[in-house]
Amino acid sequence: MPELPEVETIVRGLRKKIVGRKIVGVWLGWPKLVKSHNPAEFARILKGKKITGVERRGKNILMDLSAPKGVELKLLTHQKMTGHFMVGKWRLAGDKWESLNGGHLGHKKNSYIRLMLTLDDGRGLGLSDVRKFAKIILGERKEIENLPELKKLGPEPLERGFTFSEFEKIAKNKKSAAKRALLDQNFIAGIGNIYSDEILWLSRIHPLQPISSLSKERLQKLFKAIKWVLQKAVRLRGSSVSDYRDSSGKPGSYAKTRFVYRKAGEPCPRCGAKIISMKVGARTGHFCGKCQKISA
Repeated sequence: MPELPEVETIVRGLRKKIVGRKIVGVWLGWPKLVKSHNPAEFARILKGKKITGVERRGKNILMDLSAPKGVELKLLTHQKMTGHFMVGKWRLAGDKWESLNGGHLGHKKNSYIRLMLTLDDGRGLGLSDVRKFAKIILGERKEIENLPELKKLGPEPLERGFTFSEFEKIAKNKKSAAKRALLDQNFIAGIGNIYSDEILWLSRIHPLQPISSLSKERLQKLFKAIKWVLQKAVRLRGSSVSDYRDSSGKPGSYAKTRFVYRKAGEPCPRCGAKIISMKVGARTGHFCGKCQKISA
């Protein structure tokens, strides 16, 4: 699933490419993708709207759309497991979209187009999603901003306002295991399976260590690791260990530098001991049994 670095990379790409463009056509190949309207109504509302802004909240992409005076519309997209937005030129051949750009956009990973918004400059904004889990909600600004999935989100870890003192406040009563806490979007927004493993390895914390049991010193290490790993992953344009691609269809490069995620059986980059995998809740965590021990 695209996490904060992947979604942020896509958002930054979309800001450069589609803000100011008008939607002149709507093609929906998977009607269940849209949760707020029937396909005909969804297309009718979107057609003719100008995209005026793109932002991220947690793992969600929010697009601002022009509308009649006094009405502000937002389009919320959660890309889920395998979804990713791309901008390019395509042609519709039967029920399949074929890339006219070639290169990365022509890669099979980018060929599962479920939504295509044709723009006024001839390009398209396509959503590829092989597993069809992505969701879209269209509505007025206040309606979208008040959706439970946005209202309940925890703080954004890369915002300046997310300080150690704020982190300490929310962590002291969090009795969950460290891995599960980092995956909890109501605790901190945007972190998923990949970066929780990386963050815990860097801060030498066992995935099952309760967050509330950490000393102030270890909590500071965890806080710094959250910032460092996410900032590095954004710089490297995300991780393409599976289906994720950026708005140009290109893979990210963080996966080439990852420490432990999906490296079970390989040597720990720090001490050389074997990396272990284990189930934490419904997810699989990867860690070093020597470097990352549960402390009293």
